[in-house]
Amino acid sequence: MLKSKTVQTSLILGLVMLTIIISGCTDQNNKAQQAAEDQQAVQITELEQRYQNLEDVEEIKKLKARYFRFIDEKKWSDFAELFTPDAKIEIDGNVFTGGEAFANGAGTVIGAAPTVHQGHMPEIDLIDRDNAKGMWAMEDMLTYPAVKDAPPGHDGYGSYSETYKRVDGVWKISSLVLTRYRMDPLANWDPSTNPITGK
Repeated sequence: MLKSKTVQTSLILGLVMLTIIISGCTDQNNKAQQAAEDQQAVQITELEQRYQNLEDVEEIKKLKARYFRFIDEKKWSDFAELFTPDAKIEIDGNVFTGGEAFANGAGTVIGAAPTVHQGHMPEIDLIDRDNAKGMWAMEDMLTYPAVKDAPPGHDGYGSYSETYKRVDGVWKISSLVLTRYRMDPLANWDPSTNPITGK
């Protein structure tokens, strides 16, 4: 009888120990699984952020492409919409506030001139979710109609230093400074002559 009770007690103690071990293993497995799921969630969040950053940079590139295209197409109302209302713009010593003022000024100065504007090698850095900064190499070719007292044409080279702001989900230019490194004179535009030599 005593032996039977000892066996029963040993059996019960063994079952209790086994239950504790299994429970401990289950807890460890649950913790390991939770840690793996947490790590995966962090990685997914990081990937989503990197994807969003790439999308934002591409949107800013398209914004600047429209800047150049709208100037050359003389689409001044569309051009004005590319800027925040309080944008600070500095071009060749002229300072403008807001896209509308800049569009009016540019339209007055180069509205009649055939122009070619190009931007290259963008360096765009996101500051936070809604702000960014960028540098662009640029070239602009501008010749006025060949009439008396027309300003001289030029082929210019330089860089744009800019900031951008997301407004209602759309990236806009919030500041712009054009620095010119070189300006080569060009003969003004006459459809019957060579646009480079004027002959």
